[in-house]
Amino acid sequence: MRTEQPKVIHLKDYQAPEYLIDETHLTFELYEDRTLVHAQLVMRRNPAAGSGLPPLELHGQDLELVSLSLNDRELGLGDYQLGESTLTLQPDSAEFTLDSSVVIRPESNTALEGLYKSGSMFCTQCEAEGFRKITWYLDRPDVMSKFTTTVSAEQHAYPILLSNGNPIASGSEDDGRHWATWEDPFKKPAYLFALVAGDLWCVEDSFTTMSGREVALRIYVEPENIDKCQHAMDSLKKSMKWDEEAYGREYDLDIFMIVAVNDFNMGAMENKGLNIFNSSAVLARAETATDAAHQRVEAIVAHEYFHNWSGNRVTCRDWFQLSLKEGFTVFRDAQFSSDMNSATVKRIEDVAYLRTHQFAEDAGPMAHSVRPESFIEISNFYTLTVYEKGAEVVRMIQTLLGAEGFRKGSDLYFERHDGQAVTVDDFVKAMEDANGVDLAQFKRWYSQSGTPRLVVSEQYDPQAQSYSLTFRQSCPPTPGQPNKEPFVIPVALGLLDANGAEIALRLQGEDAASGTTRVLAVSEAEQTFTFVDVPERPLPSLLRGFSAPVKLEFPYSRDQLMFLMQHDSDGFNRWEAGQQLSVQVLQELIGQYQRGEPLVMDERLTEALRSLLQNETLDAAMVAEMLSLPSEAYLTEISEVADVDAIHAAREFARRELGNGLFEPLYQRYMTNREVSRQTAYEASAEHFARRALQNIALAYLMFSERSDILSLCLDQFDNADNMTERLSALASLINSPFEEKRAKALETFAEHFKDNPLVMDQWFSVQAASPLPGGLERVQALMLHPAFTLKNPNKVRALIGAFANQNLVNFHRADGSGYRFLADQVITLNALNPQIASRLLAPLTRWRKYDSARQALMKGELERILASGELSSDVYEVVSKSLA
Repeated sequence: MRTEQPKVIHLKDYQAPEYLIDETHLTFELYEDRTLVHAQLVMRRNPAAGSGLPPLELHGQDLELVSLSLNDRELGLGDYQLGESTLTLQPDSAEFTLDSSVVIRPESNTALEGLYKSGSMFCTQCEAEGFRKITWYLDRPDVMSKFTTTVSAEQHAYPILLSNGNPIASGSEDDGRHWATWEDPFKKPAYLFALVAGDLWCVEDSFTTMSGREVALRIYVEPENIDKCQHAMDSLKKSMKWDEEAYGREYDLDIFMIVAVNDFNMGAMENKGLNIFNSSAVLARAETATDAAHQRVEAIVAHEYFHNWSGNRVTCRDWFQLSLKEGFTVFRDAQFSSDMNSATVKRIEDVAYLRTHQFAEDAGPMAHSVRPESFIEISNFYTLTVYEKGAEVVRMIQTLLGAEGFRKGSDLYFERHDGQAVTVDDFVKAMEDANGVDLAQFKRWYSQSGTPRLVVSEQYDPQAQSYSLTFRQSCPPTPGQPNKEPFVIPVALGLLDANGAEIALRLQGEDAASGTTRVLAVSEAEQTFTFVDVPERPLPSLLRGFSAPVKLEFPYSRDQLMFLMQHDSDGFNRWEAGQQLSVQVLQELIGQYQRGEPLVMDERLTEALRSLLQNETLDAAMVAEMLSLPSEAYLTEISEVADVDAIHAAREFARRELGNGLFEPLYQRYMTNREVSRQTAYEASAEHFARRALQNIALAYLMFSERSDILSLCLDQFDNADNMTERLSALASLINSPFEEKRAKALETFAEHFKDNPLVMDQWFSVQAASPLPGGLERVQALMLHPAFTLKNPNKVRALIGAFANQNLVNFHRADGSGYRFLADQVITLNALNPQIASRLLAPLTRWRKYDSARQALMKGELERILASGELSSDVYEVVSKSLA
């Protein structure tokens, strides 16, 4: 058992590196039982770090040192010191060359960091600190070097040898081996290094940049997946064009490569010129990938490509600045996805995810600011706060500056810092300088953790025809931050009259009205804004487009929410009004359940949704989103004490009532859309996504009727769908239905048909793991014995164990604590195999304070058992210890 807390790293302790690496020359000799890595580092004293020649301390982990030489002089044991993860030596000049050779064992690397094997393929993952598992190095993002890499391997088994940059030489050797050399002309930190070797097939295309350069595009996959790459290639070309048009950013190498890897801890990695992707983020074909998967592939391809500038050409000075590249790039990929699909639906999806999951993170023991002050293990800070909330912070800057001002700021940022490792402050300074504004107070969004609460009250003066809104902001205490200063909160709003028309907005003191949507910058703890020339009491439409990541409180009545659902010109706020109405209705049902009363649902929700279904002019994707009730996870997040049984019972009752009450319009919508699906070839387009989304949510509601004719429709869709979206949706409806014999047969049929497709089998695992029917834990335990499941593959772990713990709340939170014991067992096992995945699985247990006292004790007991289970990785130790603190 760990008895001492691992070292805490603090932002305040940052110091510039003592030495720099101008050139890195690597040679890899790949064998089945070991890999030899030869590194030549051309180094010099960093003039920004002071004078003299201090000792050089290099990072390394799991390296077997073979030889070490300084300026061609071989070093003996007395010339250097080997620590647990450091190698220290004394340079004898300000400029020197260090050569080393080490042996590493990729074939036994189950942590999937550094160089490892995925199936028969060699591949790398070096962010954040994986490069130190490859060779001795200054493994920190502010040390940027030009890399030249030579890879040699047995030619028959590994015909493809790839690394960063452009290929400059290759050849064969007499013993059946061959080699290839790659040169990256751009300086980069070690975390962006990549290497791939394998028997891979390639889909090729090209892109002509705005300056007329021809760039070769290649996607490498294992042979059986060659027919699933076209969507990713199309997405890449769209991304390259969009980045030129939206940001003026042109690609800079002669070649851009993507490699799909089955065993990968993350979604994808933006290594310069050689992006390595989880196969789930590349492979997409109608028969095997859902619409959501197609959209995810498009978004992730765009995200990693956009990193070429926001992350690679301009990178992070240190890992505390992670959101500098990730938050900014998530914002950029969200802009791209909005332009490619429905902007309103994209915003709805992003906000629903943020409020359900990131707000929960903000309220838990791992709460941290967008730029954290400290960490034990950086892998634990690839979080929703850094990524999603970080993107919201960038979005607020754009909201405050306007699209044109934001573009001026981003242009200056890229121009000023190209080839540098910089900070969040440098990003904000570019925005300030380009627009002549002061964002000092705004930067609290980067340093203060927690989700602000914004309480709004109104006052109307009919004599003066003035309307005032008073905003009161506060933010709850979070670990290490008991008190918060006021944020700058941009509130986009409009005012509606009694007919639903927008009122022209003129603030007190202004000469004339200006538009019907305005952005107010709320910067004080309490602040009032008064509008004049308001002829009647209006209904405010607040926080349009979710202009700030806050919890908004305004005393809307249910009738007012129904009015906003019908009349608000802001699509996001129409959805939001429906969500608020649904929450009020569901919370009333939860109270009835807890008091043992019969459940009776407010018919206003049914009628509001009926009007949506009957409105043929509305975007089908928007209707589908508005028909979706708030999730159990969101209802849990907004509860003071979450009663999972009551939440589940209330939500299922509401779904059943809606399914029966809206049977006819749901049936009509389903039949119309299903008929179009039968007659239309599949397309991965916004219009087709929307039609299938509405069709499938209608089917899910209709299945609550338990009618045999609806069962027949569901079985027909399952059997005859030409795409995975319709097939999997029908399977989910069957699995959650009382038709036991039919669902068992459907599961068997699905598994038999797709047994050779790992990604489809992941969906088969997930749909069962998430089913709220009784016996959920036992089903998951049985599925762990299925030949398609392995704990060594992160996708499998997420699909089965992660889906159960995060999506199946009523079974995971079983009163006997068996769900908690199960998850703790898996974390303990995975701690030794893959610490990153183990620590990420812990999230549901870390929120133990959200539940009743009995469940709290059970969850806390499992965290204590994990802590006492043996020597924990720093990844797992940090999460468990902070959760118990």
